Amino acid sequence: MTGLIALTGATGFIGRHLLADLTARGYRVRVLLRRPTSVPEGAASAVVGDLTRPINMAAALSGVDAVVHSAGLAHANLGPTPSGAPEDDYRTLNTEATRKLAEAAARAKVRRFVFLSSIRAQVGASAPGVVGEGDPPRPTDAYGRSKLEAERALAETGLDWVALRPVLVYGAGVKGNMAALLRLARSPYPLPLGGLAARRSLISLESLSGAVDAALAAPGPLNRALIAADPDPLSLPEMIASLRQGLGRGPGLVPVPAGLIKLACRLTGRDAQFARVAEGLVARADGLAALGWRPAGPTRDGLARLARDGG
Repeated sequence: MTGLIALTGATGFIGRHLLADLTARGYRVRVLLRRPTSVPEGAASAVVGDLTRPINMAAALSGVDAVVHSAGLAHANLGPTPSGAPEDDYRTLNTEATRKLAEAAARAKVRRFVFLSSIRAQVGASAPGVVGEGDPPRPTDAYGRSKLEAERALAETGLDWVALRPVLVYGAGVKGNMAALLRLARSPYPLPLGGLAARRSLISLESLSGAVDAALAAPGPLNRALIAADPDPLSLPEMIASLRQGLGRGPGLVPVPAGLIKLACRLTGRDAQFARVAEGLVARADGLAALGWRPAGPTRDGLARLARDGG
């Protein structure tokens, strides 16, 4: 489909890329901004308003065919939450803001609502086996619970909705754990990470944009959550090796037992970061594949390109 898309979060890491990609695919994009700012390049128009107090949503959604909602409070590893009370802040900014926007979209008779949720709505920082869409959701923290509650709020609106649950997203401008990995790869020293064998699924910004396009274009009602993950999970040593390949260097990895690294991380207060990157979380995007979605390219190549282009 092509038409007018209302996009939230257009100034964020994912939203900036979605704006450029959706525009390139022929969509007209109206960005919904939280505060007055210059209209991002590529936007057809802009409306300013606070999603937690959506007083001008009727104007914002007038003539809109679909909403792509990528705004929200990111995971706590990116910094403290606004009030210092994660459960309350995540509920306000992720759950209730999504509910209010969706209710306004229903009143405006928007055709489809695409919500950028998270794999954390389904599982914790790591998971045994392969995570599939048929598995019951079991979020383990306030962030994941807020995303799952937002999905359930969508289901109550009567809208045709889809929630995309991306795994760790990488691409230009990445922050958080992937940015930390990129810094590690750029270091000139050998790294004691060669013994870590657990694999994790990743998804590139390009693949995620393709998933959003597939969700927008799919015929018929969707009304479900879909995992968004590239199909080739990598271990942490493979990620580092791919990044260093992009830098024109060898892997430079030393095989130290995983238990020793985990102990060192626990003693230095970094056990949570270790779990988010080094422990296993493999997910399958079967639902998206059934809609015709295909990844933008191999994860190894994408990581090499990320490092080569400067991150």
